Amino acid sequence: MNTPRNEQHGRVRIIGGQWKKRIIRFRGSNELRPTPDSVRETVFNWLAPHILGARCLDLFSGSGALGFEAASRGAASVILVESQFKTWRQLQDVINLLNASTVVAEHADALDWLTQCSKQFDLVFVDPPYCSGLVDKALARLIRTNCLKTDATIYIEYRIDEKPTIPIHWELLRQKKAGQVCYSLYRHTELLIKT
Repeated sequence: MNTPRNEQHGRVRIIGGQWKKRIIRFRGSNELRPTPDSVRETVFNWLAPHILGARCLDLFSGSGALGFEAASRGAASVILVESQFKTWRQLQDVINLLNASTVVAEHADALDWLTQCSKQFDLVFVDPPYCSGLVDKALARLIRTNCLKTDATIYIEYRIDEKPTIPIHWELLRQKKAGQVCYSLYRHTELLIKT
């Protein structure tokens, strides 16, 4: 059986927590690029004090590597948002395989999903396809829809040449570069208006 040219096969290893060393296998388009193990390990070391009991949102979920890692490490709940039907079905399969009762996969466009969002999150992963312009749109929508709890942590991954617009009241906690990719952790703080 031939694999379509725009489809790739891959696997992601969960690094820590209850599903440590479990493998997530996926098939999808060439745009599907899971966050590498080394980057995820660094990010989840940064997140260690914030993850236990957190309500998490993984926008542009793709392979689900970030969301499943958060659930494995003790997040209270994780919502994976994925627009590609085939990829969403694979996320459902992984949820069933892991018996991940705290993880829900939503088949929706991430920006549309945020417009309908009525929940608040402690931790949000924003890792859309590179150079798509979706980082800025997602950050603006997160603010406008009030989906972030005070002091929520936001992970953003983007190509160095993208330069997203970060809300002025967000505090940069950590930032690193790996090749042409920048990954950052921010804290959402309340915008104080001077009178």
